[in-house]
Amino acid sequence: MTLQQLEYIVALDDYRHYVTAAEHCFISQPNLTMQVKKLEEELGIKIFDREKKPLQPTEIGKSVIARARQILRETNQLKAFVTHEKEVLEGEFTLGIIPTLAPYLLPLFLPSFTIENPKVHLKIKELQTDLIISNLEEGTIDIGILVTPLDLANIREIPIFYEPFLLYLPKQHKLTHKNLMLAEDLDPSEVLVLDEGHCFRDQALSICKNKNYGANIGFDYQSGSIEALKNLVKENVGYTLVPELSVLHDLQSKHIRRFSKPEPVREVSIVVHNSYFKESLIDSLKAIIQAHIPSSLLNEQKIIPVDL
Repeated sequence: MTLQQLEYIVALDDYRHYVTAAEHCFISQPNLTMQVKKLEEELGIKIFDREKKPLQPTEIGKSVIARARQILRETNQLKAFVTHEKEVLEGEFTLGIIPTLAPYLLPLFLPSFTIENPKVHLKIKELQTDLIISNLEEGTIDIGILVTPLDLANIREIPIFYEPFLLYLPKQHKLTHKNLMLAEDLDPSEVLVLDEGHCFRDQALSICKNKNYGANIGFDYQSGSIEALKNLVKENVGYTLVPELSVLHDLQSKHIRRFSKPEPVREVSIVVHNSYFKESLIDSLKAIIQAHIPSSLLNEQKIIPVDL
C-alpha cells in the first residue's frame, strides 16, 4: 500500500471516471486502473463496484476511501509541519566550536546573529574536533564549526571560509627581514605548537614538514592557547603559527609575516549530522559569518587536511 494508491482511489471517488481521475493524477488510465486493482488485491476487498454506471464505491470501499482521505490529510499536515520547522528559525540549539576558532570568530558574528534571530537561544560549547563529531553522532549538539575536510560518511560539511596560517615571530628575529615566508624557512626546532588533540597543531606540523618541533627552546610547554604561545614569542621564545583571525586587528604588526602564495590555509566549515534538517539555522549562520569576516577569506584556496 502506498500514498499514491490512496490518492488514486480518492481521485476515482471524486470523479467517478477512470480517465478523468487519471488526468487529475497525471498518470495514464491503464496505470491508475492497475494500481487500484493492486490495492484491492492487497486488502482482499473490492473498493469500487465496476458494474454500476457511473462508477460507485462498495460499502466497505466507502470506509476505506474515508480513511484514505484522513491519512492523506494528516500526511499533508505532517509535510507542512516539517516545512515550517525547516524554514522558521526559533528555539534552543547547541553549537560546538573548536578552541582555535571560538575566541576569534564568535565575537565577530554572534552579536549580529542574536539581533537577527531574537527567537533563537544558542548554547555554545568549546570542544575539540573529535568531541564535536561524537556529540553530533549522539545528538547532544545540533551543529558544529570546525576545520575540514573530515571526509566522514555520516557528517555533512558546509564550507564557510578559508583562513590563512601566518608566522608569528619575535620582532628582532632573523626572519623578520623577509616580507614573505616559505615553509622551507622554518626551523621546526624553534616552533611552538599547541597541545595534542588540537587540529591546528597537526596542520602546523604539516607546514613544518618535520616533527622535531621546539627542540631548541629549552623546555616542553603543552598549551591549548594560541594567546599563550603568542605571549611567549613576544618574550623571544621561539616562534609559532597562528590563524589569521587571531591577529585580525594586528595584521601590520612586526611580529607577523605572511607566507608566499599559495598560502597555507585551513578550511572552516559548519558541520551537521546527515540526518539534521534545520537548513534555516545552517543558512543563517553561514550568511552572518561570511558577512563579518574579511572578504579575502571567502576565496577557496589550497587547504591542509585535518588528520583525525
